[in-house]
Amino acid sequence: MENFPIINLEKLNGAERANTMGMIKDACENWGFFELVNHGIPHEVMDTVEKLTKGHYKKCMEQKFKELVASKGLEAVQAEVTDLDWESTFFLRHLPVSNISDVPDLDDEYREVMRDFAKRLEKLAEELLDLLCENLGLEKGYLKKAFYGTKGPNFGSKVSNYPPCPKPDLIKGLRAHTDAGGIVLLFQDDKVSGLQLLKDDQWIDVPPMRHSIVVNLGDQLEVITNGKYKSVMHRVIAQTNGTRMSLASFYNPGSDAVIYTAPTLVEKAADESKQVYPKFLFDDYMKLYAGLKFQAKETRFEAMKAMEADQVKVHPIASA
Repeated sequence: MENFPIINLEKLNGAERANTMGMIKDACENWGFFELVNHGIPHEVMDTVEKLTKGHYKKCMEQKFKELVASKGLEAVQAEVTDLDWESTFFLRHLPVSNISDVPDLDDEYREVMRDFAKRLEKLAEELLDLLCENLGLEKGYLKKAFYGTKGPNFGSKVSNYPPCPKPDLIKGLRAHTDAGGIVLLFQDDKVSGLQLLKDDQWIDVPPMRHSIVVNLGDQLEVITNGKYKSVMHRVIAQTNGTRMSLASFYNPGSDAVIYTAPTLVEKAADESKQVYPKFLFDDYMKLYAGLKFQAKETRFEAMKAMEADQVKVHPIASA
């Protein structure tokens, strides 16, 4: 089995740039995931985020999760649970408008630390999008512009903890899915594992590494790249020991961004001269995703194609 791709971003600044860009290209084409080290976010910042996130869970969320488990009788289940996940989460929105001031139970230090961390992640996400543009032969800034809409991108974080689970064979930490959006930056626990991706019909562990950022590609990048880069199914396996921390930050298109395959990548496709992915409003895709998250992405793409065809029938001149 090939090794999970680990990219040292510092090597972009020297003689190994071409080789590092090749590693990013291979990871995007064949894995849909890679892990970054030396990514520019200071270790002390990450250590503070981890300490405060774990402290917040213990103080404000752990007891609520235990009460939820008890109320649903989850510790005594005898059959596979397919309609919920063994996770304790809350969400922070950063762009276009932050909600960090409004989220209850966060102390002032945690709010400030998360604002700072989000700015650093936003900068890293935009740097990564330009590296993808370079590898794809797109002009610099193309992907950021494609995501922009009229108010800029949607950017937010899902802060999760996966507590010890007595029945990990029957309850997933998080059921298998692809991510709906653009590019995802994950700061995960370096001691408790659980994240897996599907490659060549096998589930592969994403290795926990201290101070790394795991990157994965969402459905929108698959559409824009004409399938050259693909979003990949992944899941979280609950563990019997240890609580796994996960901060997944989603750099997504703006709600009114119109998503479609980059014209130059349709032209470059040797085996398919026509556009095979739908053209749609990102908000429409997200509404569909809300009900179909745990189904194959192809189901969503086909539904968006049908919606696009219906719109052409209704407005044939405008769509021509």
